[in-house]
Amino acid sequence: MFDMIRKYTGRLRTTAVREQSAGTREKRAHNLFEAAAVYVAARAEDDQDGIEEAAAWVSPEALSFGVSELACRAVVALARERDESPGAVARDLLGLPAA
Repeated sequence: MFDMIRKYTGRLRTTAVREQSAGTREKRAHNLFEAAAVYVAARAEDDQDGIEEAAAWVSPEALSFGVSELACRAVVALARERDESPGAVARDLLGLPAA
């Protein structure tokens, strides 16, 4: 189930990385959702460098909002895939008993 999220965030990471010319190193601004996707993927892969890099792209508040939004979208996508309610999926992902 987490494989789907990893694949999705991995695609985001590879499409988000732009090649920079060797002569000029321009720093580009990162979108908070891009930062959240890279941060969550790095956490899932236990990549401390990736975690720190993504966390430095945006403020902690923006990163928290982005991670929360990513979690909501992931739960909704899994709920649709499983034909279950988002509440049931969220409880299952957290290992909680059914309500």
